[in-house]
Amino acid sequence: MAKTAIITGGSRGIGEAMSYKLGELGYNVVVNYRSESSKALSDNIAEKLAADYKVDTLVVKADVSKYEDCEALIKATVDKFGDNIDVLVNNAGITNNCNFIDITRQQYENVINTNLMSFLHMSHLVLPYMVNHSSKDNQCCIINTSSIGGLIGVINQADYCASKAGIIGLTRALALEFAARGIRVNAIAPGMIMTDMLRGVNQDELKALASTIPQGYIGDTSDIAGALEYLLKAPYVTGQVISPNGGIVLQ
Repeated sequence: MAKTAIITGGSRGIGEAMSYKLGELGYNVVVNYRSESSKALSDNIAEKLAADYKVDTLVVKADVSKYEDCEALIKATVDKFGDNIDVLVNNAGITNNCNFIDITRQQYENVINTNLMSFLHMSHLVLPYMVNHSSKDNQCCIINTSSIGGLIGVINQADYCASKAGIIGLTRALALEFAARGIRVNAIAPGMIMTDMLRGVNQDELKALASTIPQGYIGDTSDIAGALEYLLKAPYVTGQVISPNGGIVLQ
């Protein structure tokens, strides 16, 4: 029987790459998205997963910064795939890129609610299902997308860095709390990764950005999907932060 994975923010960039990786690994995939502009992208991912990997899929619109939307996402998952939720990938995230004097309360609360509170909401709702069927020989996994912003400070990203650092704290605490129950909790902290945002930067700026990376180039979303695969297959790894970042941050 195929296992089930939920990924929040699964329609674009890193989330898209991880959605495909989950399908490649044989999971039935629940792809979550928030904005209407992402519906077609999510539907396309689901169609490709079914065609390429013969897995079952579900596409669910939900604003995971809201607890009630998370409840609806979990209910839709259980209604389709049953009570055994094996993997949760908390990936939804946004940024403001604004200095902390000009930023509004609404803006930074939105970042904290989307980037951190959604991870608490989803984990809180999924863990009871995982506890019911997880064991040493049948492990469940929560994988949280953090950022190098959670490891170091970034100018004009105070709210973002706070949220990503909070994710790391959440990861470590949950890993300890549920290790004996066969549930592993880890985080991925990407560095500079080529997504739509960076593709819009002019080429000279992109080269300058790449030159600040010790390895000399900007990473690909497949690098993050590869880290996801490793964490899913590493039975003795929990409470860890893996950071594919080209050497910018050495832990």
